[in-house]
Amino acid sequence: MKTATYDLLAASSDHAVAVTIAFVGGLIVACALIWAVRVGVRVMDKDTHHPGPEEQPRIPEGGPVLETREMREPDDVPVMAPDGRRILPHELHRASTRTGKDQKPRRWSPGSSGSFGGGGLGRT
Repeated sequence: MKTATYDLLAASSDHAVAVTIAFVGGLIVACALIWAVRVGVRVMDKDTHHPGPEEQPRIPEGGPVLETREMREPDDVPVMAPDGRRILPHELHRASTRTGKDQKPRRWSPGSSGSFGGGGLGRT
């Protein structure tokens, strides 16, 4: 295209009307989105219950609860009950592990590899 064509397109009133309509349409869409967000925030403020200061969690009177460390070992599900009948679902327990007999934590020993594929010979 030549410069004269650009000048002709820029000077035409149809082009100015199209740009104005696009601008006004974009402005309407932006205003609608802002309105929708404000309405949504108002609805969320009415619907959800925000706890007050008196409903906030507090430290127990005996002080903070400390974590306990223990060594766990697998607690496999037996195939049969001790009397030879099959085990029913209500007879199963919740946890798949139990407190281990040996509570001494395992430590790294010299001469063993530090991780899988660590390059060492492992325990020999």
